[in-house]
Amino acid sequence: MRFLQWTSAALAAALLVACGGGDEDPPERGTVLSGLVLGQSTRAQIDAGTAASGAQALTGTARCDVTVRYIQYSTRAPGGAGARASAGVFVPTGTDPACTGARPVLLYAHGTATNKSKNMALASTDSEASLLVAMYAAQGFIVVAPNYLGYDGSLDWHPYLNAESQATDMIDSLRAAKRHLATVGGTTASSQLLITGYSQGGHVAMATHREIERGYASELTVTASAGMSGPYNLVGFGDLVNGTGPINAGALIFTPLLLTSYQFSYGNIYSSASAVYQAPYDTTAPNIFPSDSSVNDLIAQGKLPADPTLTRLFGTGGLLTDGFKTGYPTSAFRTALQNNTLLGWTPQRPLAMCGGQQDPTVFFPINTTVAQADFATRNIPVPVFDLETRSTLPAGVLGDTLYGGFQQQKAAAGANVQAVYHGTLVPPFCNVLVRGFFQQVLAAP
Repeated sequence: MRFLQWTSAALAAALLVACGGGDEDPPERGTVLSGLVLGQSTRAQIDAGTAASGAQALTGTARCDVTVRYIQYSTRAPGGAGARASAGVFVPTGTDPACTGARPVLLYAHGTATNKSKNMALASTDSEASLLVAMYAAQGFIVVAPNYLGYDGSLDWHPYLNAESQATDMIDSLRAAKRHLATVGGTTASSQLLITGYSQGGHVAMATHREIERGYASELTVTASAGMSGPYNLVGFGDLVNGTGPINAGALIFTPLLLTSYQFSYGNIYSSASAVYQAPYDTTAPNIFPSDSSVNDLIAQGKLPADPTLTRLFGTGGLLTDGFKTGYPTSAFRTALQNNTLLGWTPQRPLAMCGGQQDPTVFFPINTTVAQADFATRNIPVPVFDLETRSTLPAGVLGDTLYGGFQQQKAAAGANVQAVYHGTLVPPFCNVLVRGFFQQVLAAP
């Protein structure tokens, strides 16, 4: 899929508008600071891209052209200080009935990213964003995809898995996107609000659903939400990783992100970095992500342990001190994980989850299975689509096709399957299932 890229003049103009100046009070939350069109893609271009990548069997052929917009908006950092954030907004256009009239809005939370320049509006180069264009926008959904605080030139740290902060950012991106679209004409947003996200974004999506129903019910109504491969049970997940194991793939990325997030958010996670990080990483790992350097470059520079599987947390050559592990059960870090765990709440609108039982990165049994069981204790039936279990998938040809296709791709990955399972294999299949779930909810009387 091809989209127009930033011109230097457009970028400079957007930043000039957004930066403002002075010490005046920050703008109201959700205020549009700048907004512009980055590019367009026709149905033919979208179909050419999905056909070339092999994704079209899952996305389907495009029904709509898609306009890609970029907005910057006002939100709040943890603690309440004003902050600027940004989002991509993918808008369906065309004459097909799926592309006209007021369209449902899909609010999407992206997965963990280490690159500080992450920008969901750059759909021609970001694989997660390009999937959203083909899977949702080209099928008639307006997609709002925030970049999160800490990315794309905003806050200098990221409130990673801070449920309240990330939900605030999501809500403000939605407000800004709807305000922006209302001023430019063309496709309009309906009141139907669907929320989803993958990995980190699965947690963010569920947190946003909960936050809207708790504090924004007079303004917004969730139509349905669906988390994909999310760490909903953060404290249970943390107890496992920081206890007897196993340690999940990618822990060398997730751990510094979490420690920095909660230290900056709450101020009580550690008194000094050396109490948490082994030398020499106590001088390099704090606030190392998001970064303009790749993970491999950071490892090569000695700023993270040389560990190809990204799982070496403790012991000789590890990232964290043994004292941190010993003190974990009564630590402020565990308290922060508990406070950001998404168990014990009761959704008022339909909710589903999707993932794969064999996920080595965000363990399915400790997160998705536990969350489903928790909802069941309050008589809330939450469907879970497990790509490893045929009986959890839709009946008939669709379920057979998705199950068979996923197993086929796993087999094709061979010895590399563990490395690609979470980040590459699961997302497109779960997005098909989530889209179907949303379509069923929208079609219900």
